[in-house]
Amino acid sequence: MPSVILTESIAVELGANEPWPEDAKLFQPYEVEQILLPSNASSLSVQAFLKMCGLKFDIEMRPNAEHMSPSGNIPFLRCGSFVVSEFEPIVAFVNNKGIHLSDHLDATQQADMRAYMSLINSVLVNTELYISWCDSTTMQEVTKPRYGSVYPWPLNHVLIWRKQSQVQKKLAVLEWKDKNLDDIYSEVGNCCSALSKRLESNTYFFNDK
Repeated sequence: MPSVILTESIAVELGANEPWPEDAKLFQPYEVEQILLPSNASSLSVQAFLKMCGLKFDIEMRPNAEHMSPSGNIPFLRCGSFVVSEFEPIVAFVNNKGIHLSDHLDATQQADMRAYMSLINSVLVNTELYISWCDSTTMQEVTKPRYGSVYPWPLNHVLIWRKQSQVQKKLAVLEWKDKNLDDIYSEVGNCCSALSKRLESNTYFFNDK
């Protein structure tokens, strides 16, 4: 059956009644020589979520995974006849099948969880993007060699330039592009302090699991 590329809301609605397939695949770039920090972190978060849900899936590495993705972002999940990309849409897709990891939380705790997830997204994810695409040393020594490693010249240079432009425009809108490394380290430090304060000496952020 051909796959259907769907927006988040449509995929969530239509995928609810479909059983989880045996051949679900999570697509990402090559892990050893290609994938960058932001994409790797996103892929690992989806892998952890699916494993915590007890859902079977295989990882499929493709050099053009980013360009196969419906949203242009990594990772993306092919689940039966549906294709869903990025962490939050994938979580919503799974939740709509009646599979939840937060059922044991009350309304206040769920609101707190969403707030901490938003903090992580607004600080740590932006930091990963900044370090990868705005810091000149990382750009020259890590990002360019890895991101362009699977493409021939001159396509590798064109795609690197286009991706850098996209990321920097996004960070400019969020007022992150003109920060320096000291600003970034301060943002990360404050974020980690807030998470540490919430966790304190507990094993988990909420309750006992």
